[in-house]
Amino acid sequence: MSPVLRTRRDGSTRPARHRAVQPLAVLWLTLVWLAMWGEVTPLLVIGGVLVAVLVCLAFPLPPIDLASGVRPLALARLVGRFLVDVVRASFQVSGVVLRRRPVRNAVVAVDLESSSDFVMTLVASMLSLIPGSVVVEARRSTHTLYLHVLDVPDAASVEAFRRDALDLEQRVLRALPPDAPVAPHAPDAPEEVGR
Repeated sequence: MSPVLRTRRDGSTRPARHRAVQPLAVLWLTLVWLAMWGEVTPLLVIGGVLVAVLVCLAFPLPPIDLASGVRPLALARLVGRFLVDVVRASFQVSGVVLRRRPVRNAVVAVDLESSSDFVMTLVASMLSLIPGSVVVEARRSTHTLYLHVLDVPDAASVEAFRRDALDLEQRVLRALPPDAPVAPHAPDAPEEVGR
């Protein structure tokens, strides 16, 4: 894989570097640390920052630039619909539990349309947070999610879940469109001369 080049102001290029310790990642990990402890004290904040820095150094990730691609209105729709889906699914799961009848579950494969790892991760996380489904495998090579889904009595229910998952992916793509990969320039093929 060729290195990503960053253009300088004078027009020359140099390999793009990313910092292992990213401030937003440190802030997010520190907040998660404080949430796990359930309280905020100066010692826990300092400990959380140290743990976050160590995690960033041990598991460096390339930066994700979303500032240019966030569409606020579509993002608000995505979050609003997600919250509605969580509440609706909570009632559905409660109904399944209270009915006390045999439940048929299934593992459903969802082939995502996007080839973005970020989109796949976000869709998988959101689907797992909605009660009644959990991701059991994510295949990066084919961008396929395998989800264990509660109460799918027939093939129509499986297809309905698959459609809902693909609709969620489309809402994510509208809210956070990934950068289009730049295809390398291929030389023009020589024209064939007729005989």
